Amino acid sequence: MNTKTVKIFDSTLRDGAQGENMVFSTDDKFNLMKTLDSFGISFIEAGNPGSNPKDMEFFRKAAGYPLKNSKLVAFGSTRRKNITCAEDSLLNALAGTNTEYVSVFGKSWDLHITEIIAATLDENLSMIYDTVKYLTGRGKKVFFDAEHFFDGYKANPEYALKTLKAAEEAGAESVVLCDTNGGCFPHEIYEITEIAVRNSGVEVGIHCHNDSGCAAANSIAAVKAGASQVQGTVIGIGERCGNTNLTTVIGGLQAKLGYSCIPKENLPGLTTLAKKTAEICNIKLNSSMPFVGKSAFSHKGGMHSDGVMKNPVSFEHITPDSVGNKRNILLSEVAGRSAVLHRINEIIPGLTKDSPETKEIIGILKDKEYNGYQYEAADASFEILVKKHLGLMENYFDILYFKIIGERVKGGTNPSTAIIKVSVNGSTELSCDEGDGPVNAADKALRRALTVFYPSVADLHLIDYKVRIVDGSAATAANVRVLIESTDGAETWTTVGASTDIINASLTALVDSIEYKLMKDSAKTAAL
Repeated sequence: MNTKTVKIFDSTLRDGAQGENMVFSTDDKFNLMKTLDSFGISFIEAGNPGSNPKDMEFFRKAAGYPLKNSKLVAFGSTRRKNITCAEDSLLNALAGTNTEYVSVFGKSWDLHITEIIAATLDENLSMIYDTVKYLTGRGKKVFFDAEHFFDGYKANPEYALKTLKAAEEAGAESVVLCDTNGGCFPHEIYEITEIAVRNSGVEVGIHCHNDSGCAAANSIAAVKAGASQVQGTVIGIGERCGNTNLTTVIGGLQAKLGYSCIPKENLPGLTTLAKKTAEICNIKLNSSMPFVGKSAFSHKGGMHSDGVMKNPVSFEHITPDSVGNKRNILLSEVAGRSAVLHRINEIIPGLTKDSPETKEIIGILKDKEYNGYQYEAADASFEILVKKHLGLMENYFDILYFKIIGERVKGGTNPSTAIIKVSVNGSTELSCDEGDGPVNAADKALRRALTVFYPSVADLHLIDYKVRIVDGSAATAANVRVLIESTDGAETWTTVGASTDIINASLTALVDSIEYKLMKDSAKTAAL
């Protein structure tokens, strides 16, 4: 087993911020920096201090923060042509940042040099050498990012290697090979990286983009060829199709290939890192993401479910807990009795495959699915279904009445009003609220009524709402399925409702969501 150390260079706050709809506040960047540091990332590239006031503010704020595991890196480019380093304001802003490390990119593809920046090949080598020399002379440790290195090598291998040598001779700590267009495949990355490593006297890094869907595989191929630094972003965000997904690379290198990327004891925090990053980025974590996605260890088919319960290695390449994830046995008509029993036993231990209660629950599940319900993504609703059937769930509230009033205003919004009356232990509460559409109005009115009895309901909010037509042939009379994802800030869960009336389906899912929250709160109180 290979135990070589690979340094992880995270660019979520710089290259990741170039992804579509990615905007970080200074506080966002600071929170993610602390998260990455706690996880044990070697280097955190946090932005270009010369490009905008926000990055300048961040570096000023971060200067006094004591990082435990990571080194902060400022980013910039080589000097512009026809001026000296001392005359380049952006380069001087980079040199003036309070970071030990800086990363600068320069051209390594002759096409970019002659057609994009309109310089000669010799001028470009001087720009690289002068910049690295200037920064090292100012006390900086420099990473040189050879932009478009692989395309450059294919077009002019001798010159591409000269750009690396110029940075090395000027004192660069490492040279980083960039697949900037993301068009290479693993065999190309391996072959070219191996040549670059053989011709370099300093550490070689790899920086890949995902335009061909190969960024993670390419990065691992580069490591196998001798690269000892991997650049990328957490959960793969970045320009166009994104950057190398560091959670995938760390999972592959450390959990499967035996490399050391982060402290060993931190690997079970990989899934949490991905979730925190998605939260800071204000995006939903892709459920099918390797290692850290919700579906990474989910099993639906009866043979798969049965096999993994008998011996996990039959359908899992690593153990879920090794990366902080968990196994998820999905419930559906194809899951099989063993899979359903496994999920029931997680809720109520002790029932067997032949228990009458098991057969009853499976029957209810099939009837519900026939009528449009689907529980494979709605664990919270399934838990409620099981506990209610077995008489193990408290009746927290009843909805006595609800009414939705909608308006259509020409050229304006379509506001809705919801009136809901609830009963809790004999006491009633009538509430009215407005919302952007009937579901939003019903959600606000219901929670307004229930907070009189259960103040913690105020912490609950919806983060995703999905509607699916179950039977398209019935047109407007079709059953609709509604999935609602909710959070109280600490946990996230999904509930389901189905009906020919979208409002009723939505309200069913909303009620399940609130009941699940109250059930969790009761369990916590009982445990105290």
